[in-house]
Amino acid sequence: MIEQRAVMTKPATQQPLLCVRDLKVAFPSESGRVDAVRGVSFDLHRGKTLGIVGESGSGKSVTSMAVMGLLPDYAAVTGSVTLGGENLLDLDDRRMSKVRGRRIGMIFQDPLSSLTPIFSIGSQIVEALQIHQDISSAAAWKRAVELLDLVGIPNPDRRAKGFPHEFSGGMRQRAVIAMAIANDPDLIIADEPTTALDVTVQAQILDVLRTAQRETGAAVIMITHDLGVVAGSADDVMVMYAGRAVERAGVDELFSRPRMPYTIGLMGAIPRLDDRDREALTPVQGTPPLLVDLPDACPFAARCPAVQDACREAEPDLLAIAGGGDVGGSEHSAACRRAAEIDDAAIGGEPIYPVPAERENRAAAVPREDRPKVLELSDVTKTFPLTKGGLLKRQVGTVFAVNGIDLDIREGETLGLVGESGCGKTTTLLEIMGLTPPERGAISVCGKDTAGLKREQDISAVRRDIQMVFQDPMGSLDPRMTVFDILAEPLRAVGERDRKTLSDKIADLMELVGLDPEHRDRFPAAFSGGQRQRIGIARALATKPRLLVLDEPVSALDVSVQAGVINLLNDLKAELGLSYLFVAHDLSVVCHISDRVAVMYLGRIVEIGDTDSVFDNPRHPYTKALLSAIPLPDPVAERTRERVLLKGDLPSPTDDRPGCRFVSRCPLHLTLSEPQQQKCRGVTPQLTGREDQDHLDACHFADLTASADN
Repeated sequence: MIEQRAVMTKPATQQPLLCVRDLKVAFPSESGRVDAVRGVSFDLHRGKTLGIVGESGSGKSVTSMAVMGLLPDYAAVTGSVTLGGENLLDLDDRRMSKVRGRRIGMIFQDPLSSLTPIFSIGSQIVEALQIHQDISSAAAWKRAVELLDLVGIPNPDRRAKGFPHEFSGGMRQRAVIAMAIANDPDLIIADEPTTALDVTVQAQILDVLRTAQRETGAAVIMITHDLGVVAGSADDVMVMYAGRAVERAGVDELFSRPRMPYTIGLMGAIPRLDDRDREALTPVQGTPPLLVDLPDACPFAARCPAVQDACREAEPDLLAIAGGGDVGGSEHSAACRRAAEIDDAAIGGEPIYPVPAERENRAAAVPREDRPKVLELSDVTKTFPLTKGGLLKRQVGTVFAVNGIDLDIREGETLGLVGESGCGKTTTLLEIMGLTPPERGAISVCGKDTAGLKREQDISAVRRDIQMVFQDPMGSLDPRMTVFDILAEPLRAVGERDRKTLSDKIADLMELVGLDPEHRDRFPAAFSGGQRQRIGIARALATKPRLLVLDEPVSALDVSVQAGVINLLNDLKAELGLSYLFVAHDLSVVCHISDRVAVMYLGRIVEIGDTDSVFDNPRHPYTKALLSAIPLPDPVAERTRERVLLKGDLPSPTDDRPGCRFVSRCPLHLTLSEPQQQKCRGVTPQLTGREDQDHLDACHFADLTASADN
């Protein structure tokens, strides 16, 4: 049996750049003192990256804000944060202002909130330079342009004069990175720098961060909930729970041999792009504890499947594991009494998190072509006028948001609709949910053409068959209504009035989605994010629909909660024979839950087919780029896989000239002969089947891509 021993400081060839010791942060509240960070310690060397992961409320961001000195005055901060031999906690705000931006650069989650909207991007970088350096305005402007070029912004001399609202989300984040590295800082703190970005932009931002680290030689703290991002960018990983570190190791060691049940649970809750078995995920049950008056016990005990009585008697220390650790890397330590017993996510050969049993989907046993269509779109188009002028507006163009798409969904089937922001996914959903005749083409719901729904009764009848689950569960629930009233509203809308019947049906709905019916009189604010999303799903199921439209239903949830919602959706599909139109930007989730996938780009579907065909054999260069951008929670695979980074600007959505819309960013286009390139630029490719007529792509030269891969 492998033994644990007290953490010892390993001899190092150089002093750490950043040394955090016993950092504690507390906030006052009406309920008592909130211990947000409870004794965090770590070292970070120059040129290295530390990944900090954990659920919301674990203390990740508060730790980084304490290092930066950005916590409010009422926060009680103790311990030490030493940067290059100087304790930052001893500095007042005036002296700390000389450290921020000069020795420490910060990249926040929302780039738009980090930039002043009334100043140009270039002038804001110039300001960051001149505050900390004795440099002329001309030299500072030249340096700002160089920085924008370094982070990959095209035409940097021109774009430096642009304002934040004129930049896309990815370009704004690049500008923030340029500002963070402007003064060659010793330390860069990136707090969820890719959370709100498309996967292709995320890959570009991570590449820019690596470039910035190479140029400055800085150490990086990467705070994220995405273990795939950590696997590909971190040297060491610290897992936080309830305000403290519960496991710490080198990235290879942590992912290959996690020793803390919480870490194992996080890894099992992640849908993986390289997993084709699609077994049920293993969610971490329960919710994190409130950080007020915590008992002297393991804070994870209430959620831990390997808990023992001793775990509830005292909180375990973070101890090093004898024999654990990477060669030349960080020592492997865990705050778990049973860490020495854990091997390959199991104790004594029994998995800590058994894979939940999956329900059989009876509809899937019937061949797809024999199942009825619950949704069909034929040549659906939606445009918006582009106007100019104030009082007297005139149309100067047309935005082609959805430009002639065809798809269908069969009974008991999930279709994943994926693509970058602005590709037309949400507009497609709105056209479907509107139940009105489309601008061009036809939409049929459960065999009924929306163009033929003339009366309100007809629309109400179809509305019962199609319901929607929204991205933000709190934003889609009325905070002034109890769960009972929220679930009763759609039932009353379809004619149910009897109080006893309503009560019975609401209890059944809550049990169906894994909620306690005794909580029906509570308000949404009393529930966690995952529970609120379950309430939204229960409301959608109230009318017994045949099709659910799910718009990013898990993107706002922690990975542990996300796994439970994904399992619930799969169980409901199997039990009730539901069909899903599932919109998401996370292709790992789409791969896990979908039977078929449709890839959209600038209003058109460029590839569609069953999930395994599209993910194992992508034909369109855009699909290849999307798949290569998804990070894998496997450090070895992340370091060896080939990336396709898209370059170039998106074409204008007002341009409907013939030709491939992807040509300006297509890596395949650059390898073609001149006649082939002319065909790409002048002839619009149509969805075409090749060997497999169910797998269609809209690329003239997809066969060349396939042959190159083989």
